[in-house]
Amino acid sequence: MPKQTTRLSARLAPGALLSMSLAGMPAQADFTKEVEDALNFYHYGNNGAIKMDLNYRWENVDQDRGAGNPKTANANTARLRLGLLSPTFHGFQAYGEYEGLYALQEDYNSTRNRRTQYSVIADPDASELNQFWLSYNGIPDTLVKVGRQRIKFDDDRFIGNVGWRQMEMTYDSILFTHKNQTLFGLTVNAGYIDSARTIFNTKESMNSPILNLNYKVGDWGNLIGYGYWLDYRERENFAKSSQTYGLRFDGKSPQFFDRVNAVYTAEWSTQADYGDNPNSYQVDRINLMAGASAYNLTVSGAVEQLNGLGNGAGTTTKAFQTPLGTNHAFQGWADLFLTTPGDGIRDVFATASYKMMNDSLIITGVYHDFKDDTGSIQYGKEWDFSVLKKFGKHYSLLAKYANYNADTFGTDTQKIWLQANVSF
Repeated sequence: MPKQTTRLSARLAPGALLSMSLAGMPAQADFTKEVEDALNFYHYGNNGAIKMDLNYRWENVDQDRGAGNPKTANANTARLRLGLLSPTFHGFQAYGEYEGLYALQEDYNSTRNRRTQYSVIADPDASELNQFWLSYNGIPDTLVKVGRQRIKFDDDRFIGNVGWRQMEMTYDSILFTHKNQTLFGLTVNAGYIDSARTIFNTKESMNSPILNLNYKVGDWGNLIGYGYWLDYRERENFAKSSQTYGLRFDGKSPQFFDRVNAVYTAEWSTQADYGDNPNSYQVDRINLMAGASAYNLTVSGAVEQLNGLGNGAGTTTKAFQTPLGTNHAFQGWADLFLTTPGDGIRDVFATASYKMMNDSLIITGVYHDFKDDTGSIQYGKEWDFSVLKKFGKHYSLLAKYANYNADTFGTDTQKIWLQANVSF
């Protein structure tokens, strides 16, 4: 088991000061309104704005063993996003955004800083042009966006921004979004990705058409169909090229017994090699969830299974992969399964989430049991907990914990996060 952290680093001072200042913010409504007014501006009746997001995080990673028997990692990082949104002019609007991460404490392996004696925390000290796009809404019910942009579909399992990491993933792409008024509730997202700007401040080139169809089924949920054709252009990424097709239905039922809603998800996907992938394979994925919500408490049980071709835990090229997904949100926050093992993975998990104080305080707990896709090999188990406190629209504090206990896969891993965010 990992060593338990008995005290926080003295270098937490920046975060502690920010936390103390945030705690007093709700009473300063006038100050917040002044900031909002200063950052928003008008031009001939159309809105433009200056966007700002400041995120401080302390992250601790403690592992029992691994490559080089890594030392316990500690990262104090501050991330700033600063953007300028133009007013709309004859249907056109533009946005540019800077993103920079500063490491106040760099006792960790960012994968780019050569500090391989520590465990990995994937937040490199870097800066970049995070977004730079032009949009047009002059076609009825349609938005066209061209340039470097954030793309998030459904639950971010296949196409997402990896929003948990300090440096997010954005895409050099063109995206058409059409909300059909004749076929009530149908939203069509069709696009093409030329390259991805990754969380490591690197660029991965590809030729990748993407399609996502979302139809709202009354008050019961959404029926979604999708196809993603990822064709990577750099030789070192050829093995990540894949074609994926799937169907998904999820949502929440109308209320019954005056207080209770059922929550549910049913999803099936299939994936095969594509483009220049040197491996020939075809594998499936299932994702099932059922639960209930009442009195601000939501409880659910679920299983997600990504199949592999039985090539062993060390072989990953013939298993169901999601290289553009926000994978931290799936299969445990300790991030042991960001890449699917060659024998696949079956994640059986239960989640409980409770909201209080007008939904401004959210407490969440998750338990995972990980096996291979046949259920015969026990990989490990994990407990995850988080507490999120929001102060109005612009301020929040987060405490988060993950503890993975290994059986046959990976190593015992404990992770702790403390975070403070200001966003306008």
